Amino acid sequence: MTTKFKTNIKCDGCVAKVTPSLNEIAGESHWSVDLKDPQRILTIDSEMDEQKINLALNKVGYKAERLQN
Repeated sequence: MTTKFKTNIKCDGCVAKVTPSLNEIAGESHWSVDLKDPQRILTIDSEMDEQKINLALNKVGYKAERLQN
């Protein structure tokens, strides 16, 4: 199951900043951020609780909003 979130991650530096948190909760190589998409879509290759994602991102200054499939 793939879960997608709209984020405020803006650049490669932002991705580097969220990498440790996302690797910890989603697993390395199980997530990606599309920086070319205006909504900066975070894709996680598993069912993931929106609150868990937000907590991880909030710790490093970012936020996410789950998109409906």
